[in-house]
Amino acid sequence: MTTDSPRWFKSSYSNNGGNCVEVAHNLVPTLGAVPVRDSKAPAGPTFAVSAAAFRAFIDSVKDQQPGG
Repeated sequence: MTTDSPRWFKSSYSNNGGNCVEVAHNLVPTLGAVPVRDSKAPAGPTFAVSAAAFRAFIDSVKDQQPGG
């Protein structure tokens, strides 16, 4: 178990009041995974996605953006 505390990050695109998630990518070096949680329920459950899967997700989303 790591003693590092997650530093939660929410995309600047999340300011539209929609459904949002937060990630704590600072834990990738120690966990090899990216913790994810619902930004509207920060005390609720979290889950972790492997760093490789999260990177693939981000790359896929970027490819879908105009000019991406």
